[in-house]
Amino acid sequence: MRRNANPRAICQVDIADAYDHKHQPLSEDNPDTGLSKMSTDIAKALFRKLAIDGAVFSQDTFRTIKATYYRTALDLMEIYYNDAKMNGLSLDRHKEEQAVELFAANIVEAGQTFLENPMETPSSPTGAASRAPSPTCCAK
Repeated sequence: MRRNANPRAICQVDIADAYDHKHQPLSEDNPDTGLSKMSTDIAKALFRKLAIDGAVFSQDTFRTIKATYYRTALDLMEIYYNDAKMNGLSLDRHKEEQAVELFAANIVEAGQTFLENPMETPSSPTGAASRAPSPTCCAK
């Protein structure tokens, strides 16, 4: 989509009426389940797609991506915390920081896995490919 459509013409769509998003635990103790696994899989798929488009990766690249993600996530967390506070809501900063640290570490883990096996097939939700809309469905 990024290559074939104007970013201003891309919208989010539901992939199916019956798709269960399955709210998952963070799974900081088990990298093979939950949001920990999901974040690693997403990073690997992103790295693979960028490599197909010509990006060249190294360990230094993944460390830079991790550092950039970490700083951006902490900055956004501060904004969201202040917004929640102004609106009388609570936000557990400690839990949010733990999630940011886990996802940052998973970026490097995904990068290492990518470097070791750049042709690995990405995992996806069962049957998602058969339910996915065509890539041009939401470009206008």
